[in-house]
Amino acid sequence: MLRILALASAILFLLASGAEAQKSGGTLRMTHREDPGTISIHESGTFSVVVPFMGVFNNLVMFDPNKKQNSLASIIPDLATAWKWNDDGTKLTFTLRQGMTWHDGKPFTAKDVQCTWDLLGERGKERFRLNTRKGWYVNVESVSINGDYEATFNLKRPQPALITLIASGFTPVYPCHVSPAQMRQHPIGTGPFKFVEYVKNKWIKFVRNPSYWKPGRPYLDAIEYSIIPSRSTAILAFVSGQYDMFFPYELTVPLLADVKKQLPQAVCEITPQNVAANILMNPLPPFDNIEVRRAVANALDRKAFIEIMTHGKGAIGAAMLPGPEGRWGLPPEVLDELPGYSSDVAGRREKARAAMKAAGFGPDKPLKVKLPSRNLPTYRDASVILISQLKEIYIDAELDMVETANWLAKLVRRDYQMALSQVGNGVDDPDQNYPENYACGSRTYMDYCNKEIDALIEKQSRESDQQKRRLIAWEIDKKLTRDAVRPMLYYLPGVSCWRPEVKGLNIQINSIYNNWRMEDIWLDK
Repeated sequence: MLRILALASAILFLLASGAEAQKSGGTLRMTHREDPGTISIHESGTFSVVVPFMGVFNNLVMFDPNKKQNSLASIIPDLATAWKWNDDGTKLTFTLRQGMTWHDGKPFTAKDVQCTWDLLGERGKERFRLNTRKGWYVNVESVSINGDYEATFNLKRPQPALITLIASGFTPVYPCHVSPAQMRQHPIGTGPFKFVEYVKNKWIKFVRNPSYWKPGRPYLDAIEYSIIPSRSTAILAFVSGQYDMFFPYELTVPLLADVKKQLPQAVCEITPQNVAANILMNPLPPFDNIEVRRAVANALDRKAFIEIMTHGKGAIGAAMLPGPEGRWGLPPEVLDELPGYSSDVAGRREKARAAMKAAGFGPDKPLKVKLPSRNLPTYRDASVILISQLKEIYIDAELDMVETANWLAKLVRRDYQMALSQVGNGVDDPDQNYPENYACGSRTYMDYCNKEIDALIEKQSRESDQQKRRLIAWEIDKKLTRDAVRPMLYYLPGVSCWRPEVKGLNIQINSIYNNWRMEDIWLDK
């Protein structure tokens, strides 16, 4: 009798709390903002690939999908069941799950882990066509294996936060028996969904993996993404009921009211993305002159970007995502003392004009530049605002739109003087952002190299005390800001909307690249 009463009480509690039992079946239909160009996560640098293809794979470890903020403390097992460091912090050993299979039925073993990091470290015979995350793992000297179910990362020096990089949606484990060329055509994973078809500029389709190792997952039978580059067309299709979910973060704050007016029942979240619009300046004349770069930084009215682009929902920060969502960003009182951040915009622009005149430019002799930018709405709109602000300091910029398929290659070639880009960090951690975007030989796209910065990057990376590490990270951020390296315009919030029938979605607040495996999503239809 007591058991019956307890069960009845539990049921009443669940009903009162609004808890619902997950339902299996159905196809999740989503819009996609653009043709991704590639379907290999390891060879891409864009969110457009991670969102649809993350569900094909597993990582060794992952960020807890039930927590909003990613951190070192929120990492949980995935393909690995456990991990441990040796005494001096130079060896990280993973114990792997047994009985796992790839989508083609081949067994998953430690050899697959070794092959994945040999590809990333360019140590094997095979090569990625574009190794966009090679810089993440420069401290990994090798991966050794002990039998089929143990893999050890051998490091050149201690790096306590390495595991945060391994947990990123950008770091799936690839199969050793499938070549990178094949993975670009038909990716094979261990994940909850199997790849079916990618038709350029039309759709990407996946079906449920019936042999997935997590009991009962995934709930969905299939996921279909329709590629609709026109945001207005995608909105009309979403509000008319053709799709269950709009491509995540792709709606802007100004568009949110319009969507809610047309579809009041839509569930929408405004979420920080850890993505910032920023200015790239190739260090060729005149941008080899630090005073010219600082003049550009001093010309910026960041609050104008935030008001126009986000209706006040964006954030001002430097190299690291500002708090409270970000864990490493500079405090506002520190930012205010750095070049380009004081609230006295008029005073800053006076200094900028004086610097530009000293460099040989002025109202009768403006600096004429082309401003390349990726052909996406958030890039285009921010570019227009930037061009108007640059006119205040005698820079006459002409907008040059570049399609996504050509964008990364253009930056890698340094085929620009000045460009408006967006930096999106796969992990909210200095070990990802600083080495990838600011260290000598990194992906700054502007050949910035400062040995003092490099020494500080390594120092913070070795540090196990997180508060001490934060202070070193702040010192790096201040130095980068003083050198006007990739001045950040504003941190973008993104709006994600879905129909109320979509359940189980938990949007992360400090990285857009995580928690898109879709294994916990279900449809209440």
